[in-house]
Amino acid sequence: MALKLYNTRTKTKEEFQPIAPTKNVRMYVCGPTVYDNAHIGNARPVIVFDVLFRLLRHLYGENHVTYVRNITDVDDKINARAAQAYPDLPPLDGIAKLTKDTTAQFHADVAALGCLPPTHEPRATDYVAKPDAASDMIRIVQRLIERGHAYEAEGHVLFAVATDPNYGKLARRSLDEMQAGARVEVAPYKRDAMDFVLWKPSVSVGEAVGDKRTEPGWNSPWGYGRPGWHLECSAMSAALLGETFDIHGGGIDLVFPHHENEVAQSTCAHGTPLMANIWMHNGFLQVEGEKMSKSLGNFVTINEVLSGWRDFPWPGEAIRLAMLSTHYRQPIDWTSEKLEQACMLLSEAKQFGFEDSETEPSADFVSALKDDLNTPKAIAVLHELSKVARYAGLVPIKRVGEPVSVMNPDSFLPRKQLLANLRLLGIEVEKFEMPRFAREVKINEPKIRSAISARAEARAAKNFAEADRIRDELAAMGIALKDTKDPATGEIVTTWEIAR
Repeated sequence: MALKLYNTRTKTKEEFQPIAPTKNVRMYVCGPTVYDNAHIGNARPVIVFDVLFRLLRHLYGENHVTYVRNITDVDDKINARAAQAYPDLPPLDGIAKLTKDTTAQFHADVAALGCLPPTHEPRATDYVAKPDAASDMIRIVQRLIERGHAYEAEGHVLFAVATDPNYGKLARRSLDEMQAGARVEVAPYKRDAMDFVLWKPSVSVGEAVGDKRTEPGWNSPWGYGRPGWHLECSAMSAALLGETFDIHGGGIDLVFPHHENEVAQSTCAHGTPLMANIWMHNGFLQVEGEKMSKSLGNFVTINEVLSGWRDFPWPGEAIRLAMLSTHYRQPIDWTSEKLEQACMLLSEAKQFGFEDSETEPSADFVSALKDDLNTPKAIAVLHELSKVARYAGLVPIKRVGEPVSVMNPDSFLPRKQLLANLRLLGIEVEKFEMPRFAREVKINEPKIRSAISARAEARAAKNFAEADRIRDELAAMGIALKDTKDPATGEIVTTWEIAR
């Protein structure tokens, strides 16, 4: 089965074909704006595109995939935070100090979620003026002015939307629709209300002393100023991946205006029909049925979920698996129940031990991921493998001269594949530690023992579907079953405990 990915640009699922004949797959994903700690919604694109990165490396080889995820370390929010936190520092030093700390926290958080470092992680401030790179922000603006796609006005440089006949094709909106749905800055120096800023002046209050101004900036042909947000990704992607590359990713909220403006800048500056062949976007995240916001009291950072959310900390492996339980293009409702379900699967997988890492992921698992990262289907494969491994491992083999308790060797393959599949998702089971679920479990011991007996009868009759149903029913009650073999008789003995 070929790799197929849903393309926002064409609104279809397409067979993926790398641009480069050497199959050097090139992917760019919009990274964090590091003015504060990343929230759990920010974790979704990081995890989703890390899985895609791993899948591409699995299909094309580790040395044939280049993944760029940027750090936005200059924008209005960062400037304001840095000025407040470090009023005595020059502006560029202030934002550097602020973003150094928040970037370090971001790296620690996503590493705990099992994410690989990208091939390149450029910082926006390094690509404002970078003559030794293939592209930088100042050169893109100059080229847009030369080609008639941008103009200077009162210290600003703006992109002239009317000069790009393809503007709006990514979002599939007309100019009127985009203007109605966007927060368009009204400014007298604009030729058209939809024109957006490429470069803006950095202002000073009173008399500037040396280079100490109220806002960070760089010298440019248009005066001392700083880039617009959209310009940053155009410059960094072109510098590290080329003028046209394979995949561009990010959250669905970035389609317009950020990605639409990226496309316009890049294609008009470089004279190319496309910036990226495939555009991928993950859906929104809400917390337990509501939009996440500080006013509702449900705003939660990645670090808070890791260190303590809903009364106790959650393992990074469980956070990752729970995030992948919903297809990346669909909205996800972030709940503690999702985390508990992920923990149960990982706990069972860990009980199987740690087999060698040479086993390849199972074909049905890889096929699910190749179908536009269908992680819910892939996780269903994990559950099925777990069941097969559980039952296969409990079937004794009677051979002449051998004890009845010899393990069925066929059980090792599904175990190995289960662990290999989890590794492809970026989950190392041996690192997982089961949390203590903070929930009240009502114990009805006679009912539990009756259910265990019914399950044993179902297993004896080879009615494994009914046995699974009973096990799942007990799990929903907070009861975990454990099957072991009596070393003397070889018979299966089932014990129970409160799930932790």
